[in-house]
Amino acid sequence: QVQLVESGGGLVQAGGSLRLSCAASGRTFSSYIMGWFRQAQGKEREFVAAARPGGMTYYADSVKGRFTISRDNAKNMVYLQKNNLKPEDTAVYYCAANTDWIRPNSGEYDYWGQGSQVTVSS
Repeated sequence: QVQLVESGGGLVQAGGSLRLSCAASGRTFSSYIMGWFRQAQGKEREFVAAARPGGMTYYADSVKGRFTISRDNAKNMVYLQKNNLKPEDTAVYYCAANTDWIRPNSGEYDYWGQGSQVTVSS
């Protein structure tokens, strides 16, 4: 069982920055694929970014060049640095983990955090 706890959400003005953190349990964190997803009110959950154990990263087109996913395997942490935020980035952001190989942008992760609200004001 893997437990995920997000932190770092909040209210920010458009153009600002915010960093989300996700703490993961488990002895083999370095072997997990880690992902970030978001769900805006009234919309379906969508893929944001993912990082494979080997370091390869993936991003949704809507956040490329603005968001950066990173992981610290020594601390069992994954981060999502978000720059140049836009009002359309407003959503609940979820951290996700999977211990087996999956497509990084699929919603097939086995473990999910509770979500962290990010609100971007215009």
